[in-house]
Amino acid sequence: MSIIILAIESSCDDTAAAVLQDGAVLSNVVASQDMHRIYGGVVPEVASRAHQENIVPVVDLALRNAGVSKHDLSAVAFTKGPGLIGSLIVGASFAKAMALSLGIPLLEVHHMQAHVLAHFAEDPKPALPFLCLTVSGGHTQIVLVKNHLDMEILGTTIDDAAGEAFDKTGKMLGLDYPAGPIIDKLAQTGQPVFNFPEPQVPGLNFSFSGLKTSIRNFIQNGIKSDPDFIAQHLPDICASVQARIVSILMKKLRLAAQQTGVREIAIAGGVSANSGLRSGLALLGEQEDWNTYIPRFEFCTDNAAMIAVTAYYKFLNGEFAGQDAAPVARMEM
Repeated sequence: MSIIILAIESSCDDTAAAVLQDGAVLSNVVASQDMHRIYGGVVPEVASRAHQENIVPVVDLALRNAGVSKHDLSAVAFTKGPGLIGSLIVGASFAKAMALSLGIPLLEVHHMQAHVLAHFAEDPKPALPFLCLTVSGGHTQIVLVKNHLDMEILGTTIDDAAGEAFDKTGKMLGLDYPAGPIIDKLAQTGQPVFNFPEPQVPGLNFSFSGLKTSIRNFIQNGIKSDPDFIAQHLPDICASVQARIVSILMKKLRLAAQQTGVREIAIAGGVSANSGLRSGLALLGEQEDWNTYIPRFEFCTDNAAMIAVTAYYKFLNGEFAGQDAAPVARMEM
């Protein structure tokens, strides 16, 4: 008998639903919230209200695209955390109500664990064990994936995440939100001619707060010398910032591979859509003779397919949640 799972992701500002059958993704629908752009960042109350408006049509479309009836479902999954608590509550409440009304099991999923397992939404899949660099607006981690449900964090950020460094740099440069994709596009027309310092953090942990400070000082000093400094050097500034962030990430990833002896290497999370990071991993993989894995763009940013994949392995392992399951803003992996 087939295992058919409906998964809901609502941890931040994207309302997403996906349907998975026996490990294969049948549909993956995402409704983005563009209204946060005018605020220069995600407004939690605005996000949760938009989730309430979007969740019914998004779930309906996911089921229709998959050619599946709600009565065919084996279970309903949702993102438990981490994320914005108001946004998480919308997805969790809908999933719990739907599972209860259909009399089927409920599955709760860790958002960052799901980013790692996004690699199992399509082929080729990494062999176990593998290392995964997960990079997003709120997290930067190196994870040792022993099996689908057994992961160990080897290194994490001690302050800011790489995605936040991109967004804060964009704000300093007067770019729209989210700035990461804009910086990536501009960087492709520039050269990394400005040398930003590399944080000296021991072990496999990361730090990006010092880099942000150096970028701010660099921009302020440049404007003092020339009011048009940003406009005249924007592509090169973006290329230089991106090159330094990527070099920080790749240096730690190489160290992790050396320490563990693992040669199956993957990246995941929203920042894994960055062209500089993708090409950086491909180049380093060739140099180090790694097998590298990079998800398709639709599986990099927040999506429900990754929630469904994780829920599938939890279903096989009998890890079901009760109706007392509650989302949490902060959550250990």
